[in-house]
Amino acid sequence: MKTIRLTAAQAMVKWLSVQVTEAVEPSGRDAAGQTEVCRFIEGVWAIFGHGNVAGVGEALHRYRDDLPTWRGQNEQTMAHAAIAYAKTMRRRRAQAVTSSIGPGSTNLVTAAALAHVNRLPLLMICGDVFANRRPDPVLQQIEDFDDGTVSANDCFRPVVRYFDRITRPEHLLTCLPRALAVMTDPANCGPVCLSFCQDVQAEAYDYPEAFFEPKVWRIRRPEPDPREVSDVVAAIKAAQRPMIVSGGGVLYSGAEAALAAFAARHNIPFAETQAGKGALSFENPLNFGAPGVTGSACANALAAEADLVIGVGTRFQDFTTGSWTVFGGEGRRLVSINLHGYDATKHGAIPCVGDARTVLGQLSTALGDTRFDWHDPAAREAWHDTVRQVTAAPNHDGLPSDAQVIGAVQRTADETTVAMCAAGTMPGALHVLWQAAQGGYHMEYGYSCMGYEIAGAMGIKLAAPDRNVVCFVGDGSYMMANSELATAVMRRVPFTVVLTDNRGYGCINRLQQATGGAAFNNMYADANVEVQPDIDFVAHAGAMGAHSEKATGIADLEAKILAARGRDIPSVIVIDTEAESGTGAGGHWWDVAVPEVGDGDSLDRARADYAANIARQNPLN
Repeated sequence: MKTIRLTAAQAMVKWLSVQVTEAVEPSGRDAAGQTEVCRFIEGVWAIFGHGNVAGVGEALHRYRDDLPTWRGQNEQTMAHAAIAYAKTMRRRRAQAVTSSIGPGSTNLVTAAALAHVNRLPLLMICGDVFANRRPDPVLQQIEDFDDGTVSANDCFRPVVRYFDRITRPEHLLTCLPRALAVMTDPANCGPVCLSFCQDVQAEAYDYPEAFFEPKVWRIRRPEPDPREVSDVVAAIKAAQRPMIVSGGGVLYSGAEAALAAFAARHNIPFAETQAGKGALSFENPLNFGAPGVTGSACANALAAEADLVIGVGTRFQDFTTGSWTVFGGEGRRLVSINLHGYDATKHGAIPCVGDARTVLGQLSTALGDTRFDWHDPAAREAWHDTVRQVTAAPNHDGLPSDAQVIGAVQRTADETTVAMCAAGTMPGALHVLWQAAQGGYHMEYGYSCMGYEIAGAMGIKLAAPDRNVVCFVGDGSYMMANSELATAVMRRVPFTVVLTDNRGYGCINRLQQATGGAAFNNMYADANVEVQPDIDFVAHAGAMGAHSEKATGIADLEAKILAARGRDIPSVIVIDTEAESGTGAGGHWWDVAVPEVGDGDSLDRARADYAANIARQNPLN
């Protein structure tokens, strides 16, 4: 057997550089289902420290022409960029992040949780303590007084799909294929943490040459069990008022055309979750918008009457289900088409475990000419009229609402525009109000992680350079994580940031008061500060090299958004907004527990409302 002598770090980088995927074109726009072959790990984000600079750092430099390395500003936000990239590529390609031990690694834990909740591939190569333990305790080492095998990286165990600690060079022969098997598995896809002891990174080993031969990882399309298909067909045929809830699995399967064909052939209306929004254009006549807490009036009206809810690639998160109060039809049943049995069997659903595109095709064939005629197209048109009204430019001199800001961006949008966001008011407002072209929506709302926005926008643009990426971010979320704006400037990655400044956490302030609480510690005006801040976001973004300016109103915002196109750096447009209004339309109850005892009429009213709503909850059929 021929061998090649490399350090463990060199072997890892060399191996990653020759791993490729063969999968359906990820944009969903290729109805012919053509395949493409590309390197799965496109490159590595790196901040070096004493746990990875000598081993992994040297290896990345050695193979820099085969596997590029990019420098970021924070481990968490580098990972956010990688996650947004993988989401945009529909999980067909991914990126890696490497960190030192200690704070470098634990900075990644939040991002790992985000990737886990959203079922997205992310490879984290985290430096660790010495396997030989000779210099223990090293700088930044976390010591467990009762377990000598524990390090800071054990924090990743609950938030990754696969964890491995590399304490010998030959461990790579098994752990690397396992890592890629997880990240390319459509059912088990998620983040991977390789905890790489720093002395082992530098150790040499005679690796088999065959280990470094290029390998193709095929994204499988699991076929459903015919008995489960029959069960679902029987349930649909027995229904009178079925509706579809389309989730992120539709996008990852490339099932957009299959969903459109299935809905049209059988005349079944559908609603899109946060992860599934944009699978089909808002103009599709069967697209009734968003369901649940951030739902459109027309979709929630369907949900209240439906006797069969067909979930396609969705986890049925509480926002989708209105905490299990929105699906209120008498005798309502639930079908769940999902790649993983864990998701498919939730809440007493009739499961159908398999690839969304494959399952929809088989169901449609079995249903034949079965059609339904129960939804009201006029309700959908009325909803779009409402959206136009609440997003129209204000006819007063006061500060605009978030809905009116969305309207300004909407009026400048074209078929290449991708609206993206993650936390605060805007995710709910965008879900219910944004009229997305196909592929024109990117929301991180599985973990609803503040600070995802700027880095995520960069990741989207890296994956889809032909797209016009518009990042919605509030002042609170911008303050939490903005440093990758400098990275985007340095790498010349252009996107547009619409920064709405309402001087605090307006979204959670409204929730606080809606649940009977007093306005407290969310808006700067209600916080324990000596001086009310006057943060110059234009100057801050400009200091990092972005093109930054302030819009004086909605009309000026529209003009500035249009002017931003064509720049080769990010553009940050700041606009002052009022914090009191919500979306202005749509919506549904959300289960946020209200204190059973306390002072004040507002708390008593909130508690009474809460008791009435939890009495309507029906998580099981």
